[in-house]
Amino acid sequence: MKVSYQWLKEYLDIDVDPRELAEKIARTSVDINDVYSLSDGLKKIVVGEVQTCEPHPDSNHLHVCQVDVGEGDPIQIVCGAPNVAAGEKVIVALHGARIGDNVKIKRGKIRGVQSNGMLCALQELGFSDKIAPKDYDDGIYLLPDDAKPGDSVFPYLGMDDTIIDTDVTPNRGDMLSIYGNVNDIAAFYNLKPHFKEVAVKEGADEQTSDLVEAKVADTTVAPTYKLRVIKDVQVADSPLWLQIKLWNSGIRPVNNVVDVTNYVLLKYGQPLHSYDYSQLPGHQFAVRHAKDGEAFTTLDGDDHQLIANDIVVTADDQPVALAGTMGGQGTAVSASTTTVALEAAIFNPIMVRKQARRLDLHSESSMRFERGINPATVETALNEAAELISELAGGKVTKGIVTASEQPAEDKHITLSLAKVNHVLGTELEMQEVVDIFNRLAFPVETSGADQVTVTVPARRWDIFEAADLYEEIARIYGYDNLPATLPVMTRNHGGLSPRQKFLRATRHDMEGMGLTQAISYSLTTEDKAKQFQISPLDEPMLLDFPMSSDHVAARMNIISGLLLDVAYNVARKVDNVALYEEGRVFLPKGGERPEEQEHLAAAITGQMVANSWHRDDQPVDFFQLKGIVERYLHNLGIAGQISFVADDHRAEMHPGRTANILVDDQLVGFIGQVHPQTAKEYKIPETYVFELNLEALLAADKVANEYHPISKYPAITRDIALLVDSDVTNADVLAIIKKRGGAFLKHVHLFDVYSGLHLPKGKKSLAYTLTYQDDHGTLTEDQVNQAFDKVTKSLTDDLSAEIR
Repeated sequence: MKVSYQWLKEYLDIDVDPRELAEKIARTSVDINDVYSLSDGLKKIVVGEVQTCEPHPDSNHLHVCQVDVGEGDPIQIVCGAPNVAAGEKVIVALHGARIGDNVKIKRGKIRGVQSNGMLCALQELGFSDKIAPKDYDDGIYLLPDDAKPGDSVFPYLGMDDTIIDTDVTPNRGDMLSIYGNVNDIAAFYNLKPHFKEVAVKEGADEQTSDLVEAKVADTTVAPTYKLRVIKDVQVADSPLWLQIKLWNSGIRPVNNVVDVTNYVLLKYGQPLHSYDYSQLPGHQFAVRHAKDGEAFTTLDGDDHQLIANDIVVTADDQPVALAGTMGGQGTAVSASTTTVALEAAIFNPIMVRKQARRLDLHSESSMRFERGINPATVETALNEAAELISELAGGKVTKGIVTASEQPAEDKHITLSLAKVNHVLGTELEMQEVVDIFNRLAFPVETSGADQVTVTVPARRWDIFEAADLYEEIARIYGYDNLPATLPVMTRNHGGLSPRQKFLRATRHDMEGMGLTQAISYSLTTEDKAKQFQISPLDEPMLLDFPMSSDHVAARMNIISGLLLDVAYNVARKVDNVALYEEGRVFLPKGGERPEEQEHLAAAITGQMVANSWHRDDQPVDFFQLKGIVERYLHNLGIAGQISFVADDHRAEMHPGRTANILVDDQLVGFIGQVHPQTAKEYKIPETYVFELNLEALLAADKVANEYHPISKYPAITRDIALLVDSDVTNADVLAIIKKRGGAFLKHVHLFDVYSGLHLPKGKKSLAYTLTYQDDHGTLTEDQVNQAFDKVTKSLTDDLSAEIR
């Protein structure tokens, strides 16, 4: 919630720097996202009065204005806004001013006419379109008549206020209101709040019950439901003080009726909804479960198909609002509204949360209903809103409230033991200190003897249920920093990483050592992306019943799809060389059982892994470079089995001619290759190479024991051999024969040349190898090497019909 510091000061005699206050809130109540002012980074922006406004001589939409900015002679400014006119008070950015997005304003000529500044809309000061009043979307913002030329505009627009943006946890729904923040801040600064409530004055002769009826058949759906009616309203813009409170809280002003409901929502945390009485299909209100397939159009114009778990407010059994979430389009208050039906309620928080998530309709109201509503202020908020609508829109409040259901505001009584408090917190508090803390919280207390204290918890703190909750209240008001620090008592255990932890850590170290950067992507994705890039294809992923959004509906069965989104994010921002890896879990469904969680390793590389320079040409990543990374990783793991790469063309997302399965002793443990060009186009990425490995299979595989092999002090001897073989003979075929027949002294085989084309018979290719021989215990003789080499050449000619060149 965006909390206005100036609004807090209306109810608290507080003289603390806003940033210091934010730090105190963060250490005592809830987290803080940001502390800022709308004027941050802006300068030389003042009030101006347009004295004359003439058409531009060389434009049919520009105006040449003489503007008084309090400096004696007016300055000339060219402006294209359609609503600029003589006599209006406007926002002026002078020469040298800084406006939104750090834009600097300079003198200049616009179509040959000198312009010495700029007349501004709120958006040009940094206001987002979500909070700037819609009436000024196509023009500049007009200030009130009492604005004085030359003054800074910030106080007139509330931009001199400081906003404390709190991150409210689910258990502290009371902090989603000024009322809740005032009570909490008063407690930890030991202040007396002077919160102001506005009493309603009923001015109409009619009874509310003569105009509307209401019923709630199931009070678990709507524990509280109340209605008031205000007649003879005149819908117009809200006064500036109200608009400022709303846009400083991140809410867009609409009109005086809707703005009052939002103001009361911010003040008390009580959502309200206003209906155009004349547009209702009837005046018998009810709250019920929706019918399966029931259609409803919300205020934003979207059509929704409802289900039985949704809850709706109806008028004569016709839905007019999604309860606790959003109103309907046909009954919204408009400029022609003269009578308003005003609703205040408490709806089932679980049902509102599920409804809002399913329909992706998260609003200020649903956020509060989900976390709970103070039953003690429902009627207070309803009465205050009715009175403010009466004052600001000239309406008359009818007599009485129509109540369909009402949850009583019950206080809770919890008994504490002082000894237990000190034992849990590790403190040595006296009884009077504990009593003072609860007095600061405005929790009535009664002591019994030297050890017992009974605390009455008011309904406004519905998050407190038991003694443990009160221990936390004592700790945070006393000050977490004041609690004594003690070491936990524990047995002595030998520390260290488990074999699995060592394995996963070594995996990350290997990937980073080979130039890849770790990425962490969402474990939830779309259904289509979950099905892609699977090592062993499965049918359907595990779907969520209540997904957060349409992009997070299924548990991933691969890691590559998330990495490709990361690649796309970087490429879109002109980062052409991307090498990412991720080690994480995938979730493989097992019928109706809990899914199997497997640890996987995946990587995605595009562009160049090694940057070009004056002595090195561009070398884009290819299949073999990625294959080398996998081979080095498997070698570092000490996999004892036979590792092989077998061509594969069965994965639709992978290039059919540049993909291979990775096998350890004929067991499939992963795959490697190029992303199919069509798939790459869908992800909006260039040519990209990927691999994914099942770490569970590698963890279970046999490993070579760590051994020390001293470097031989004896010289090595090399032999080169060039072979002419059939085109379908692979390097792996040749290596298998060389290693089998190479003898005990063969240390290394290196392929240094591949050639096919002119000067070779059709269907043939040339492969050239260097064989390195070395004895660890003595100097090899020429005869020993020649004998071993002859065995290799003979086997190659016999087994592969190779021709030695």
